[in-house]
Amino acid sequence: MFFSKFLPKNDVFFDLFNQHAGFVLKTAQGLKDLVDNYSDINSRNQNIATIDDSEHAADRVTKEVNRLVHKTFITPIDREQIHELINKMDDIADAIQDTAEVLILYNVNQVNIDILRLSDLSLKACERVKYAVSLLPDTGKANTAIAILKTCEEIDILESDSDRIMRSAMSSLFLDCQDVKELIKLKVIYELLETITDMCEDVANIIESIVLENS
Repeated sequence: MFFSKFLPKNDVFFDLFNQHAGFVLKTAQGLKDLVDNYSDINSRNQNIATIDDSEHAADRVTKEVNRLVHKTFITPIDREQIHELINKMDDIADAIQDTAEVLILYNVNQVNIDILRLSDLSLKACERVKYAVSLLPDTGKANTAIAILKTCEEIDILESDSDRIMRSAMSSLFLDCQDVKELIKLKVIYELLETITDMCEDVANIIESIVLENS
């Protein structure tokens, strides 16, 4: 362990994390644009394509990270943390793509205020994930570590806000919706949207552990 401190570490992982976080953010922005302009068919198709392209790009980065982690002698952080972080980040992109697909496959005619609010929180959480990931190479600096932990706290708050809105939306749905098919559609969509922020919180928890172990 002592001598390993003097060996070069492969920091390409941080670059790949940052690339992946960028693609996750693109999927989240695509979802937000999708629901904001849902009545515009052309815009809808363009945003679906953006989400799909970004999710596929994120998949490619995930595969590269998982390939490199087995080939790299010295890694900048624990191998298990690398594996866990990249795959949990990829789960976010998958959840966003699933949400967009369900909106189309379920033939949702229009989105409501709860879908708009949940997609906005998803985007904000992904923005904070991207920022936290961008700071990871400098976790050894006290100010950077503090900034990352603060960002992770912000993600936790966004997840709590999303959970609160989802519960309120569900309550209204079961009280007011008389159309069973519509109820089922919206229930699934609310749950998927809330899952996005849940997964962002999972990533924040991993990042917190990385910071606390390496700062």
